[in-house]
Amino acid sequence: MANPIQEILEKQVLTVAKAMEDKIDDEIASLEKLDEDDLEVLRERRLKQMKKMAEKKKRWMSLGHGEYSEIHSEKDFFTVVKASERVVCHFYRENWPCKVMDKHMSILAKQHIETRFVKIQAEKSPFLAERLKIVVLPTLALIKSTKVDDYVVGFNELGGKDDFSTEDLEERIARAQVIHYEGESSHKPKSTTQVRRNVRQSARSDSDSE
Repeated sequence: MANPIQEILEKQVLTVAKAMEDKIDDEIASLEKLDEDDLEVLRERRLKQMKKMAEKKKRWMSLGHGEYSEIHSEKDFFTVVKASERVVCHFYRENWPCKVMDKHMSILAKQHIETRFVKIQAEKSPFLAERLKIVVLPTLALIKSTKVDDYVVGFNELGGKDDFSTEDLEERIARAQVIHYEGESSHKPKSTTQVRRNVRQSARSDSDSE
């Protein structure tokens, strides 16, 4: 005697398979209908995209992207965050944990040229440290469109030890969408409303204090 549940499942599988087959057939048919003019349009569109990306990369490189560099003054900090849409800034002091962070930041700077990676000595930046409430070092300020959108404070979110991988840090930064990341993250981006501070306001305060 036939199992009615088994028959239903088999019918569903066949229905899904047929739908997928039809979709593939439609895509193949669409490609076969492309003539030389259509292919030329696609080619030109692709070339424009490649040219636009090349121009972006050239601009990023001119701004210092692709390398991990130090900012030597608070005024330079504001210049950097205004020039680049995405910035990761390491507030550091001369100690071992900050040197560990330096190592990973140097690697990520080369891998993610769409983002500017910099560091600034917290003790020589009292206005910024107070304004952005930098207490624990190292702290990474994750900045988008001149706003500090999120923080990575110490190593707590990286396993709590100094032997975390560059990939661990990369994934954590990606959760704030400050870098382009194609890997899979097991964490959903956290709401950053509470930590968002407008750097433009800080810049105005800084200029007022001069």
